[in-house]
Amino acid sequence: MRIARRSFLAGAAGALIAPRLQAEIDTSGLRPMTGDVAPIAAVERMARLERARTLMRAHKLDAVLIEPGSAMRYFGGIRWWRSERLTALVLPVRGQPVVVTPFFEEPSIRETLAIPADVRVWQEDEDPLALVAGALRDRGAGGGTIGVEETVRFFASDGLGRRLPQARLASADPVVRGCRLLKSPAEIALLAKANAITEAALRWTWARVRPGQTPGELMGMVNAATVALGGETPDGMALIGEASAYPHGSRAPQRVREGDAILFDCGCTVEGYTSDISRTAVLGRAPDAVRRVWDTVAEGQQVAIRAARVGAPAGSVDDAVRAFYTGRGYGPGYRLPGLSHRTGHGIGLDGHEPVNLVHGERTPLAPGMCFSDEPGLYLPGRFGVRLEDCWHMTEAGPRWFTTPPASLDRPFG
Repeated sequence: MRIARRSFLAGAAGALIAPRLQAEIDTSGLRPMTGDVAPIAAVERMARLERARTLMRAHKLDAVLIEPGSAMRYFGGIRWWRSERLTALVLPVRGQPVVVTPFFEEPSIRETLAIPADVRVWQEDEDPLALVAGALRDRGAGGGTIGVEETVRFFASDGLGRRLPQARLASADPVVRGCRLLKSPAEIALLAKANAITEAALRWTWARVRPGQTPGELMGMVNAATVALGGETPDGMALIGEASAYPHGSRAPQRVREGDAILFDCGCTVEGYTSDISRTAVLGRAPDAVRRVWDTVAEGQQVAIRAARVGAPAGSVDDAVRAFYTGRGYGPGYRLPGLSHRTGHGIGLDGHEPVNLVHGERTPLAPGMCFSDEPGLYLPGRFGVRLEDCWHMTEAGPRWFTTPPASLDRPFG
């Protein structure tokens, strides 16, 4: 469940630590785990484009507009960011994709561009959306229906609509989600590697936790270990004591004390694919109350995985966990003390992707879908427990990326 990068806790009493301090952490005993990593191959990227075209035809879309982010990386390999200067990817149902980018950015864009594409550049005194509109006209889509990827900013979609008044703008979800929802074996391998690195980093860190340490110091160790093990963009939070009762933490000062719940929620990326693991542990003797809640959450994880069956609605996993917790006196529903957030979320190039394991979600589970399983329990004013492992659906049922801990006495395996 970790917060998106650049957590709101950054710089507070919370999750992150200054790079200078992280660099001082001795990780000389760790070695990269990424020697066998295989990036997404060119043949798979071409298959993605063909799948997108098939879905565009099925949903009567003539093209799809994408801005920088995970969707652009998924289809084009392009690793870029968003700014006031528009970079866009146009996927037409007919013809070669088009990348529109500032003139001075073209060499950098081409460094990660992984598909054959027509790159069109604009100067600082030119209109980039006019260039996008021209690309769509050239591909026969200027008067058709253009799918807009769900994260495209308003200025881009609105500006395009004004430059192509004969076109109709529609959601590109049937295409983009239709491609990204089911992961390939290559994607699953990258997700597995990212999760393995995070698990190893947490295990290494826990052996070095001492009374008096702050959340920033804890995350400094996790992040340093993650980088040493080959993970990229390490991110997450450590919540101590009462802060663990609030899923995304607290700005209140926190220090490790024996007997307090310590909740880690961490992840990294490998070739862009994301991990997400939570562990709750106690330094020293665990209070009976924490142990009882921990054991209930561990059982809740297993309730969720048992409910995950091919063809079952994604929301039924969440329903099964809530029914179990209600029987233990928590809730009901999303009420506290209990489980105040969904049981899990999709995961891939984004830490949180559709679909969610949440009440009312009717999407049937299918092989290739990947999820987190994190049915935490939170007791406001006291403590919280979250255990989170990710899994992927196979024809035979769900398969863990990492093995959930069996005991509070061995919270990291």
